[in-house]
Amino acid sequence: MYVEYLLRQGTGAWFLLEEQGCTPEEVEALRQERNRIYMDLLQSEPILIEGVEAALRRLYGKVLMGIVTSSRRDHFEIVHRKTGILPYFHFCLTVEDYTKAKPDPEPYLKAVEKSGFRPDECLVVEDSERGLLAAVATGLRCIVVPRGMTGNGKFDQAYRVKNSLAEVVEEILKAKVGRL
Repeated sequence: MYVEYLLRQGTGAWFLLEEQGCTPEEVEALRQERNRIYMDLLQSEPILIEGVEAALRRLYGKVLMGIVTSSRRDHFEIVHRKTGILPYFHFCLTVEDYTKAKPDPEPYLKAVEKSGFRPDECLVVEDSERGLLAAVATGLRCIVVPRGMTGNGKFDQAYRVKNSLAEVVEEILKAKVGRL
């Protein structure tokens, strides 16, 4: 259910509690408690996908890079206080920067606008079906690197599916995208 509602649809599963008779106030209280626990976990240890820093170092100064995340800004900031990777990016968009989240194309439409490039000059790197669907709906090429719970996703609409970020870097360096 988690994979379907959060990773594919991006809807969350709170509506299931309401279907079971929870009031909106009870659901909101549970959300707040979930957020508190999640923030504690985010602060406990660094969360960085393997190979990210090396990939960013290789691409930095060669292509314009941005982050488009479905994370809340406060969660995003907690994660990245310790990662040291934000200087590699020209912009970061969090869920507060748009009204409709992935799989809706709005987040990537805003990213294309912010980048100053045309969609055919952009390339998205994703790890989820809903991210891929948002990119495709925006008319963007998308490389998917499945990992963890997204590993069994449907990625047939992807421009490419890669096994690692090192493979993604090679693809980006040979493509004509977002050149500085």
